[in-house]
Amino acid sequence: MVDVVIGLQYGDEGKGKIVDKLSKDYDIVARFGGGDNAGHTLYKDGDKIVLHNIPSGILNPKCLNIIGNGCVINPISFKKELEMLIGKGVDVSNLVISDRAHIITPYHIAWDAYNENKMGSSKIGSTLKGIGPCYTDKSSRKGLRVMDIIEPEFKMWGVKMANQTGLPFDPPSLVEFYEAIEYMRNFRIEETHKLINRSLDDGLGVLAEGAQAYGLDIDFGTYPYVTSSVTNVGGVCQGLGVSPKRIGTIFGIAKAYCTRVGNGPFETELNDKVGDDICKAGNEYGSTTGRKRRCGWLNLDELKEAIMVTGTERLIITKVDALEGFEEVKALNESEYVSFKGWETSQNNDEVSLFIKGLSDMLETEIYAVSYGPGRDEIF
Repeated sequence: MVDVVIGLQYGDEGKGKIVDKLSKDYDIVARFGGGDNAGHTLYKDGDKIVLHNIPSGILNPKCLNIIGNGCVINPISFKKELEMLIGKGVDVSNLVISDRAHIITPYHIAWDAYNENKMGSSKIGSTLKGIGPCYTDKSSRKGLRVMDIIEPEFKMWGVKMANQTGLPFDPPSLVEFYEAIEYMRNFRIEETHKLINRSLDDGLGVLAEGAQAYGLDIDFGTYPYVTSSVTNVGGVCQGLGVSPKRIGTIFGIAKAYCTRVGNGPFETELNDKVGDDICKAGNEYGSTTGRKRRCGWLNLDELKEAIMVTGTERLIITKVDALEGFEEVKALNESEYVSFKGWETSQNNDEVSLFIKGLSDMLETEIYAVSYGPGRDEIF
């Protein structure tokens, strides 16, 4: 079966840490959507590692790590990320890339910036990574796929599309792009949907890793302030090429509070000292963009919907440690705030236990685990 890790809020819930922790129990970890707009933070021997393109099972040498067909890949950031991992002593030979994944070109990035600037105050708050334009080309049936980079004429594709847009380009970026493509060719590229299904037939365990989160889903998120892909469980079937019958346990991840990057509605946002204190305590700055995240209390009304639509069976609450020292912690439930007594420490603490039990009761969902720090084993 394919088990799944999905964020239930607006991203940045700590999915990378959970995938890293769970990966020891799986043979394959596979990203099923998104691109280098993701920022999954892991720790190796106390050293912080932020992944954007690469699945979060990469630190587990027994795991095959797959970038699925539903993903989009920026070859330049892919190359930099792999060089970073190799420099930290990580074995990256267990990485496989789908031949059907789409490639982000310099023109997609220029197009992204142009669109945001043109929208002015109505802009979405894009990460400006070219993700949306790449998915747009995919849907328009004029995209560049990984399988195309082995063709001798692939270079002309990039030049042709750049000329069609009329957007400004830095010529060295195209040189860097083609150099990164050559680097990418050295990795294992194949029909990963067949590889995954063969592995499942052989009884191997697969963990699917989502990017972004339910609140940013193209259909169920706060449209139009959403990402360009399906972040829900349906994205697993399409983004990895597996039947719905293959889907197993759904792990849903939510922080003990809520954050959001970019524009869009945020009902529980705190534009005051409490919000600033949560931001500082949780180090809430985008691992991809560096932008300060908007912070607010946990919204159980939204979380109930996310649990329902995703089919979450094992709910994991993260970052309870970021709320240490607060006199009061709140959560929105049925349009009213419920207050909990704060806590000084996150471990073996009655207040934390009461908070978790209260959430479980209001959500009518068993909470499977609680994370109280960034380390792989800081979880109970």
